[in-house]
Amino acid sequence: MAKYDAIIIGAGHNGLTTAAYLAKAGKKVLVLERRPVIGGISASEEIFPGFKYATCAHYCGSFSPAIVSDLDLSRHGLEILPIDPVIVAPNLDGDSLVVARDLKTAAAEISRHSARDAGRFTEFSELTAKLADFLLTLYRLPLPDKGGPGEPRPMRLVKAAWKFHRLDRKAMHEFLRILPMSMADLLGEWFESETLKASLAASSMLASFVGPRQQGTAFQFFHHRLGAGALRAVSRPRGGMSRIPHALSLAAQKHGAEIRTDAEVTVIMTKNGAATGVALASGTEFMSDLVVSSADVKKTFLKLVELTYIDPRFLLQVRNIRARGTVAKVNLALDKLPAFKSAAQDTAALGGIIHIGPTLDYLEHAADDAKYGRFSREPFLEITIPSFADPTLAPSGKHVMSVWMQSAPYHLRESNWIKQRDALGDTVLNVIESYAPGFKNSILHRQVLTPLDLEQTYGVTEGHLYHAELALDQIFVMRPVAGWARYHTPIKNLYLCGSGTHPGGGITGLPGYYAAREILKRS
Repeated sequence: MAKYDAIIIGAGHNGLTTAAYLAKAGKKVLVLERRPVIGGISASEEIFPGFKYATCAHYCGSFSPAIVSDLDLSRHGLEILPIDPVIVAPNLDGDSLVVARDLKTAAAEISRHSARDAGRFTEFSELTAKLADFLLTLYRLPLPDKGGPGEPRPMRLVKAAWKFHRLDRKAMHEFLRILPMSMADLLGEWFESETLKASLAASSMLASFVGPRQQGTAFQFFHHRLGAGALRAVSRPRGGMSRIPHALSLAAQKHGAEIRTDAEVTVIMTKNGAATGVALASGTEFMSDLVVSSADVKKTFLKLVELTYIDPRFLLQVRNIRARGTVAKVNLALDKLPAFKSAAQDTAALGGIIHIGPTLDYLEHAADDAKYGRFSREPFLEITIPSFADPTLAPSGKHVMSVWMQSAPYHLRESNWIKQRDALGDTVLNVIESYAPGFKNSILHRQVLTPLDLEQTYGVTEGHLYHAELALDQIFVMRPVAGWARYHTPIKNLYLCGSGTHPGGGITGLPGYYAAREILKRS
């Protein structure tokens, strides 16, 4: 029976990050992936001949530069390109809003909608950059938990306190005041344009069960600006999303890691309260001194581990993690680019993040539908056309379109997703058609992924891509659950490294990075 120093469950970006760091440290590492391809939610797949879809995640946010440098991912072919413009918000009346990454250009565009908002946008952006930067400082601190050695070092706390002190008095006050706020309230203090407010609020509700009027959504707004400054952290790898896991896999294999696909782990084996290895659906067993799960926390403890070995209080905490799937994905092969009513008259705008959700009330109503067990008939849509900037993803003159749709609850009250999949796809296409007449005539192929499909395809409980909602009571020392923020678990030698751990979801690689550091510190 094969024996390894560490077994990683899942070859998503976090699992591969952990694997690469452990292998680089000299450990014999095995990565086991249930799907036939690596990448998890960051995979790219040719579902329709000649068209390479970002089947799940369609941009990588602020993927950690430290990981890129440490693992020499550039040498393994990873090139991350910023998305610009950051926001493209078409309106039914044809008066779009296009927010470029350059603040002066953005302010000039905003002035067409509101001179007052344009005058305040730079100040708002500067404050946002300061607060997001300090939030990243907090994320870098080792978090306290009940697990024993390695509590935060006093000097690190002193440095964080000094950085907080270096914020001007207004910024210090605003950081404490803003994080628990609703995004709608925050934006109401600064701006008057509904289009601008709704476009900025979108990132505060990504993969969330609540709308922008919910208290605490301002926190998620800042979470999506880590390392990016004033504007949202959005970028994409040249060659498609799969370039991230591909580069990570090469880095891991360079240091001796072994990666197996079509290898579904069904049991984490334990003995005397410690993890000893894993068993696959095929019956094959592998032994290891360490088991590291990049699967979501609920799946790890409610499906892979024998429940009798888990402390009942910890098990209750895991069951109570809020991980309610609310997004659906539609992937499209297009014969030509869509012609939005405005699209700023500039085709280059189609290379940005296209936002459909014209007002805060519209976004809130879209979220309300999920609360009542139905998918929204007027959904918030986040659209990208990756082939616009990267023609290699589709045949010449053709394009791929990626659409995230909210809100679509995992649990439907009066039907099920097998019956409603086509209706959801039709709803999404009809909304886009209203903004881009003739759009539906350009569709060559469509793939609709409901929350149920996301769960079954990617193995994420209830289809929640962040493994757990990003909220103030499910972050920092509370992620994944109170008392277990440092990646280890009540089962000795079993660690977590997925998005359900600190600092949360998004294609950043940070959970895998911090988990590897903790494992190496303890082993």
